[in-house]
Amino acid sequence: MTTSRSEAPDQAVQWRDRKRYLWLFGLIPPTALIVALGLVWGFNQLGWQAVSPVWWWIGPILLYILLPLLDRFFGPDGQNPPDEVMEALENDKYYRYCVYSYIPFQLISLVLASYLWTASDLSWLGVDGGLSLLSKIGLALSIGVMGGVGINTAHELGHKKDELERWLSKVTLAQTLYGHFYIEHNRGHHVRVATPEDPATSRFGESFWAFLPRSVWGSLTSSWELEKTRLARLGKSPWTLRNDVLNAWLMSVVLWGALVAVFGVGVLPFLLIQAVFGFSLLETVNYLEHYGLLRQKTATGRYERCTPEHSWNSDHIVTNIFLYHLQRHSDHHANPTRRYQTLRSMDGAPNLPSGYASMITLAYFPPLWRKVMDHRVLAHYNGDITRVNIQPGKRDRVLAAHGVR
Repeated sequence: MTTSRSEAPDQAVQWRDRKRYLWLFGLIPPTALIVALGLVWGFNQLGWQAVSPVWWWIGPILLYILLPLLDRFFGPDGQNPPDEVMEALENDKYYRYCVYSYIPFQLISLVLASYLWTASDLSWLGVDGGLSLLSKIGLALSIGVMGGVGINTAHELGHKKDELERWLSKVTLAQTLYGHFYIEHNRGHHVRVATPEDPATSRFGESFWAFLPRSVWGSLTSSWELEKTRLARLGKSPWTLRNDVLNAWLMSVVLWGALVAVFGVGVLPFLLIQAVFGFSLLETVNYLEHYGLLRQKTATGRYERCTPEHSWNSDHIVTNIFLYHLQRHSDHHANPTRRYQTLRSMDGAPNLPSGYASMITLAYFPPLWRKVMDHRVLAHYNGDITRVNIQPGKRDRVLAAHGVR
């Protein structure tokens, strides 16, 4: 039986969470714009106006450069909570407040960005007039990084039974127009994960660029069908605010409508850029979490139960902190309501060669991705290509290419 790796029993009494206060670094994405403002002002005061606009790109710099370097420098996490502390750790509300704090900073930064996108006089920052188009795009991508990480924050909240946390999950998703994720992830992905029927599970040989539209559209349509079916059982039409897809989307309409009302229609192109970039980051993570992995069918024709071997994991400590242990994905699928601080690295789970932050960049380049990952998928199944999740229409061709008739 596959189990998690936890601390030895005699260590349980003295065990402490070494990451307890490091979780506050999870607030860097929603506060990065505030930091960028200080850096832009400081550089301009020093007469470095030619260099200062680079800080509007602080989000991509953090995601694509700083996090991978820090993951490589600090390496694996290596700490699992022992059984004896799990209940107390789960009920420690400090960890919840770390997640809740993300949301007000996210909303403040979104409002601040909307002001910066539309302001015509930023002399107080040392900027002549308003921001250049290039700076506005960099700012939009930085806000998109915040929104993408915010979807992960919503993911943590949306799995909980507390009504407040579920409501906060929808609020967090409003920025990126991805409110339907609240339904599809919990009731769709977790049921169909690592099967060809799951739009959020990438298939062997499928590029990220082919996966992206399939997952976006498939998740949207699936969420609608799930809510339509649920409401039909209650004898209700799907066109009601009791539809959790519609009421989540309504939050986006209200938020975006308020921003347009205050800052004008000029904010809309940049809101769209940040939303698309934000949810594409979520889909990149979806792509790498289950690439090529497949639950086998039992004698009854049903899929086997999801186990640790059906999710790609990583235990690099820096990305663990920024993504609330999302990289311990096998434990999350085994225990969806378990809070992030109690998630463990699982024995038997396949591991990525680096942290999620590094793998996101690799996913953008299909030849490199396949060179790094395809042989790992095959090794995970001991070279048996028939056990791999292959795109249905290409299955015969792929099997033939591997000498299977």
